[in-house]
Amino acid sequence: MANPIKQFVIERMHDEPLMIAGFDVSFTNSALFMVIALVVSTAFFTLATRKKTMVPNRLQMTAEVTYMFIANMVRDTIGPKGAKYFPFVFTMFIFVLMGNVLGLVPYSFTYTSHLAVTGGLALMVFFMVILFGLFTHRFKFFSLFAPAGAPWFIYPILVPIELISFFVRPLTLSVRLFANMMAGHIILKVVASFAIAAASVGGGYVLLSVFPVMVNFLMITFEFLVAAIQAYVFAILTCVYLKDSVELHH
Repeated sequence: MANPIKQFVIERMHDEPLMIAGFDVSFTNSALFMVIALVVSTAFFTLATRKKTMVPNRLQMTAEVTYMFIANMVRDTIGPKGAKYFPFVFTMFIFVLMGNVLGLVPYSFTYTSHLAVTGGLALMVFFMVILFGLFTHRFKFFSLFAPAGAPWFIYPILVPIELISFFVRPLTLSVRLFANMMAGHIILKVVASFAIAAASVGGGYVLLSVFPVMVNFLMITFEFLVAAIQAYVFAILTCVYLKDSVELHH
């Protein structure tokens, strides 16, 4: 049976490592599919919005539905002030969605199945939340960790709990996405390996290989749904964190 973990190995796209200031900055398969995601998403929205018509075609309709879906989510979660954060949330959603979906293409690479990538995205959200909070409220932002209305004598317990829950957000945000993507792809690989193994034996086992193939087909369909849901969860949690930072309440 093929190693199901091998699909997650990051490999250089060239022979010699590219070192800058002692750091290996080689162009890898992960970076390649990030570039592909950028090119595909940019090309899609450029083509979809190039010719706007009263009766939208499929490309334009898909782009408009995606845009309005995220715009409504931002407005409903953050409120009227959320419009200025829409570009950030929309970019995060598309980048995560493309990583999840591209990974379902045969011989591709799922960059969202690596904790380094999801961790980087989560840290970006984390620092942007802090930056927006400080820019909006200055030092009043730190009142987020001492909710108003709580009895003064529980602050020694409440403040550490709020700090821990705040600083653990990047970890939970990144691990949730990474774990779901990795687990789904491992299961797909294992089921596909059963089908290949059964077919390679020959005889009546060829008929048995049909069952795991059908299961894998259904699972791939399900994984497309999971890919969209995980991108949505990442985006909605980003909105929730931004709302806490902007409105200073839970």
